[in-house]
Formats: sequence, structure tokens, C-alpha cells
Amino acid sequence: MNFLERLLSVCRQQQSLLCVGLDPDPGRLPSAVRHHDDPILAFNQAIVEATAPWAAAFKPNIAFYEALGPSGLQTLRQTVNFIHTHTPALVIVDAKRGDIAHTMAAYARALLDELQADAVTLHPYLGSEALAPFLERAERGCFVLCRTSNPGAGEFQDLLIDGRPLYLVVAEHVRDWNRHGNCGLVVGATFPQELARVRALCPELPILVPGVGAQQGDLEAAVRAGVDSSGERILVNLSRTILYASAGKDFAEAAARVAEQTCTAIRQTRFR
Repeated sequence: MNFLERLLSVCRQQQSLLCVGLDPDPGRLPSAVRHHDDPILAFNQAIVEATAPWAAAFKPNIAFYEALGPSGLQTLRQTVNFIHTHTPALVIVDAKRGDIAHTMAAYARALLDELQADAVTLHPYLGSEALAPFLERAERGCFVLCRTSNPGAGEFQDLLIDGRPLYLVVAEHVRDWNRHGNCGLVVGATFPQELARVRALCPELPILVPGVGAQQGDLEAAVRAGVDSSGERILVNLSRTILYASAGKDFAEAAARVAEQTCTAIRQTRFR
């Protein structure tokens, strides 16, 4: 089963297109977990358990764990294992890797074999030859940065190549790289018109959509622009809005409420 088949299966099983970001900020952890030996792991586990009924995927951003040194990477490993053993959801490690092929082979071993990520985020600047160690793993997903959600994204991504913006050229290349059914794109919810253009160009590719919530992307506009003709093939990511829905003892319950509300809103929009 290739990655796209795995993703569609989980989304249908969960009846969800929601991806929950796991980007823990030690300074924002609720007091209820601060007494634990590993407060971030306790926080992550509580969030995963609470939101699992509405999540098709979880997306830990590796930077938040690398910043804590070796103990943080161990927390990430334990978090990934917890998700795999307690939920049907997929794990997308947000690592944004991109380097020469020899180095990328090491990244693939680290992220896909050691960490057991189901998918990773990658950047395309070095071309398909550099990404080959990931692209050749049919069962693991490669979400390639295309039109990112940050305000300065257009500095490069809107540059015209033969009259077309660079982000569409990237999308077209990734579409052509998808020989193993494991490629996807990252397109921010903050640019719904561009998201619609990418979807029209790449009807078969799954799209990971960050930027809803704290970055103020429009959920309904993003879902309408991003779903395929069957109302599928996107994952809408929410991180801080879910993680920090409450700073009190009810933080997990509050996270679950936001996840449920978001999942319901996506369901109501995707089939309109």
C-alpha cells in the first residue's frame, strides 16, 4: 500500500481531514503536567488521547524537540510511538529537509527508519535527485513545500518562470515525481486562491494545509479550495489553537472540543 492509499484509508476510517500539530512550547505548558518527569511527553500524550477521535494525522515539528537537546529527541521518539500504538492516525514529521543525496539518505534513515515517521516535509530547492532517498519509499509520504503560509512567502514563490509563478512550477514538478504514489504538497491556508490553482494543476496529490488558526487562514475557504472532486486529499493542520485551547486542568478536554469543532466544520464544508 503506497502512502496515498494509506492516507485515504485513515481519513475515511476517521471521517476526518484534520491534522493536529504537536509543537510544544515549554513556557506555555499547563501547570497540570509540569510535575511530570517529562512534562512535554505528558502533554503530548494527553493531547493525542483527547483529540484522536477527530484526527487523521499528527504533525510534530522537529525543531521544538531538537531545541531541547537529546532529551527532546527522545520525547519525540516516544511521542511518535505513542501515536502509533494508541491511534490509527499517521505521523507527519515536519522537518523540512533538503540536501545533497548522500545527506538525504542519512535523513531518510533517521526520520523514516529510526523515528518511524509515516511522512515528512521536504523542500524542493535541490531537485528530485536530492529527494530520491525519500521519493523511492512508496509507503512513506513526501510533503514538498510549495506555497507556504508565512507572510514573506511570495519573495521567491511568486517569482515568474516563463510567465508562471515559481510555486506552480514546483507543484508541476512534484506531480511528475509522484511515480510511487507518495508525494504531496504544502500549501498555506492563508493563500486560498493559490491553493485552488495548485489543486487544479495537481488533482491527484494530497495537500497539507497549515496556517489555519494562529496564522488566521480561513478554514472554509481553504477546504473549498483544497479538496479534490471527491472532497478528499487535503489535511488541514491546527497546532496552537488546539494545543493551548486552555491553560487550566481542562487543557486536554478543551483541545478535544476545538478538534471536534474543527473536524465538524471541515466535514460540513468539504461536501458543499
